[in-house]
Amino acid sequence: MRQRPIPGTTGLVRTMSLLGDPVLHSACAEVTDFGPELDRLIEDMFATMYAAQGVGLAANQIGTGQRVFVYDCPDDDDVRHVGHVVNPRLVEADGDEFVGPEGCLSLPGLEAGTARFDRAVVEGVASDGTPVRIEGTGFFARCLQHECDHLDGTVYADRVTGLRARLLRRAIRKTSWGRAAGQK
Repeated sequence: MRQRPIPGTTGLVRTMSLLGDPVLHSACAEVTDFGPELDRLIEDMFATMYAAQGVGLAANQIGTGQRVFVYDCPDDDDVRHVGHVVNPRLVEADGDEFVGPEGCLSLPGLEAGTARFDRAVVEGVASDGTPVRIEGTGFFARCLQHECDHLDGTVYADRVTGLRARLLRRAIRKTSWGRAAGQK
């Protein structure tokens, strides 16, 4: 029997920030106010992530420049990881580096081969201020690195190089949101 509520069931779906929005390219501020507003933000983030069928979401992806992300992501062994991290820091990213397909809710419908390590460790706190340490491997490690990047003002498209970068830029220009943002 489930002992806690399902994340996002009381949250509101918020508008997604798309590539080109300045909030996605600015480092997020540390959270200093722990209370009901932070809990509401986390619930809204889960609701938004689920509505968009994502596996992770950073606060700046819904226009809030605070260091918070949520996730509901499997690892390569199909073990489901669900939670949130406030003021996360990527403290380890190691192991083999793989170029694998990566997408983003802020670049809807697109993906590109992006290099990521197959192991990542993130430390931060929960919404009540208790310390958390999350270790992920495989796809979940990719998710942790991706969300930490968001909070530092980096989107995966910034990491793509060479032919993949040129193809991704071309695909972005073909989208309505890419044209609206004047992506080059």
